[in-house]
Amino acid sequence: MAEPCPRCSFPDVPGDKCPQCGVLVALYRASLDKLRRGPGGPVHAPPAAVFQPPASPSAPPPPVPVAGPPSTLRLSFHGSALGLFGIQAVNALLTLLTAGVFYFWAKTRVRRYLLGESELEGDRFAYHGSGRELLVGFVKGMAVFFIPVALLTILPELYQAPAEIRAALRSLLWLVGLLIVPIAMVGARRYRLSRMSWRGIRFSFRGSARQFVGIFVVGTILMSLTLGLYYPIFVTQRQAFMVSHAYFGSRKFDFDGRGRDLMRPFLVMILLFLPTLGLSWFWFSARRQRYFTDHTRFGATRFRSSVPGRALAWLQISNVVAVVVSLGLLWPWTVVRSVAFTLRYVSLLGPLELADVHQDAQAASATGQGLAGLLDADFGVG
Repeated sequence: MAEPCPRCSFPDVPGDKCPQCGVLVALYRASLDKLRRGPGGPVHAPPAAVFQPPASPSAPPPPVPVAGPPSTLRLSFHGSALGLFGIQAVNALLTLLTAGVFYFWAKTRVRRYLLGESELEGDRFAYHGSGRELLVGFVKGMAVFFIPVALLTILPELYQAPAEIRAALRSLLWLVGLLIVPIAMVGARRYRLSRMSWRGIRFSFRGSARQFVGIFVVGTILMSLTLGLYYPIFVTQRQAFMVSHAYFGSRKFDFDGRGRDLMRPFLVMILLFLPTLGLSWFWFSARRQRYFTDHTRFGATRFRSSVPGRALAWLQISNVVAVVVSLGLLWPWTVVRSVAFTLRYVSLLGPLELADVHQDAQAASATGQGLAGLLDADFGVG
């Protein structure tokens, strides 16, 4: 025979579970009996939660707990100028003994040291590139770009070609260079990110070189037509492309900045350039760096930068002076100092959720890196 629910008084409970409040009738009655009997003492009243009537549909929802401030993660750098100086001293000696061939292995050793001394949440980054890859990429870059360009430059002069032909070849070389530079930048980005990892997960870059060529060519032409005023939009478009096509494992980075937001600071920098003897450029450079960092996102995590213009100016000017005065001997000190400076002002806000991130490494050759080295077109990756 069906009985009413002892908790909410729902009539005729068909089974052992009340369809209205969901309580298990047998267990509920047993708990009531135990509470009434007590452990040999007086009868105890059941907890208020047990006798709480079912919530009314019109009852206000329970208060939502107020979230605290977002968690902040910081990058740190543990390298030292003395450690890098030892690496660089060996690199210089072996590069001289091998007539420059060891340069590619030297470059790899420096990258491995700098990344290996950079830390996030107690884990170091790692670099997996090799000198052999850089050497092969350099040779391919020479074959694809440098040798043909050298021949097209020297041969017309050597054989006294007509002025019209030489002018046409100069225009052709300018156009080829305009196309090769963005290809090299994308290739360098793709290679260097593919050789970086954190917690065993590789980074990667999946942007299309053809798409970036369009951005670069159009931006360069508009920069010329506007006498440089298009620069904030152009550089923001480049940054957006490079960031939004970068991945850590299976998750991509995002960038939501707009070039027009930097237009006013850029114009102010131009107006103050001569009165400040060029120092306004460092102010704008810091402003641009903060803007790019603040508009970069990885899932629910946002990046933040607080780099001040005065500190950035002092860093870059003193680095140049130190390298010149020491004839290059203080180069390791300036590199370590610059990396530590950059990481000091960068933080990550919000939860760093990595549960759904898995390994998704992408293959990448070093040809683009070789071209970038020839053209000095590295995009500052890694």
